[in-house]
Amino acid sequence: MAEKIYPEKNCPENAYESTLASYACRTACSRGRVHEEAESEHRNPYQRDRDRIIHSTAFRRLEYKTQVFVNHEGDHYRTRLTHSIEVAQIARSICRSMRLHEDLAEAVALAHDLGHTPFGHSGQDALNAVMKPYGGFEHNRQSLRIVEKLEHKYAAFPGLNLSYETREGIVKHHSAYDTPSNRDLARFNLHEQPPLEAQIGNLADEIAYNNHDIDDGFRAGMLGIEDLRQLALFGRFYAEVESLFADVDERLKVNETVRRMINFLIIDVIEETSRRIKAAGVADFADVRAARQPLVGFSQTGKKMNGELKKFLYRHMYRHYRVARMANKAERVIREIFDVYLHTPAMLPPHQQAEMTIARASESLSPERLARIIADYIASMTDRYALEEHERLFNINTRA
Repeated sequence: MAEKIYPEKNCPENAYESTLASYACRTACSRGRVHEEAESEHRNPYQRDRDRIIHSTAFRRLEYKTQVFVNHEGDHYRTRLTHSIEVAQIARSICRSMRLHEDLAEAVALAHDLGHTPFGHSGQDALNAVMKPYGGFEHNRQSLRIVEKLEHKYAAFPGLNLSYETREGIVKHHSAYDTPSNRDLARFNLHEQPPLEAQIGNLADEIAYNNHDIDDGFRAGMLGIEDLRQLALFGRFYAEVESLFADVDERLKVNETVRRMINFLIIDVIEETSRRIKAAGVADFADVRAARQPLVGFSQTGKKMNGELKKFLYRHMYRHYRVARMANKAERVIREIFDVYLHTPAMLPPHQQAEMTIARASESLSPERLARIIADYIASMTDRYALEEHERLFNINTRA
């Protein structure tokens, strides 16, 4: 069922939007917001979405939520915040070249990881495991809960009241690590393709984490040059870099190689997506919605090279013994915090106690509702806060 929404009113095409391709998502295409608001005189709806995301508490917390390495392992590794900024930069670059709506792509990119737990994918897997009896946990759905309900920034409504298209981009985001379920999401018309801008944000995520994990893995000493050179994508550009900068430090060679890899994949996406749009006869935004499958993607060559890179990182980095050890510790921290809250809810802090009181008042503090309150709290934690909370809960010598 489609949700009740309030479309933006009196939104003529502005000077920027008049330069966009006919199939771009314009303001006039927007299905609006859940709560009616006065429009901004100087910002389009997707600029407002982007700004609300940047000013949210959940976005700030991403600074101390990590990708692969836990926060205390080093200051130079990617965090969810730096990753989100990198995804937004790649998405904007592609949209700029294809004359698509950069602001929408940026908003989707910046919001796509808001619901991530502490400790990266290990934390997400651990929270999903303990939440299985209570409906499970998915970070895309959690991102949607944050922007629709959990953020408290405005007096007139809960959440951030983002436009339909930005929220749709969050819901329909997927990657090798995230396969969102369709449960209770019929209001987002799951039979429709999302805007090209949201599809680009999705692929920009993959380009960013695959290539930047090479940088982090090399910095951490987990990935060696000789192994990396066996990859078609890395080997091709590393050879080019060596021919130009034979005498520079190995670290700079890796930086130069990763830059070229990202540029190659961006161009590949632009060319392949343009080819698909033309082949499908896409003339306007309605055609994008009606397409049988996503229009944004890699060419066969790009897909093969990127797929080889993903498999390599899985074998040599994500399954590295140091990552496995930290992942095991992280999973134990999440599991133990959840269990102690579930069995002794009185140990939850005041905000969560207030939510429990509200639920009791409406006679709806079911085991599922209590578990979801706990999951919301744990998912909001940064790496270091989760470690500190675990210490407070289990070390008798630590002040509660």
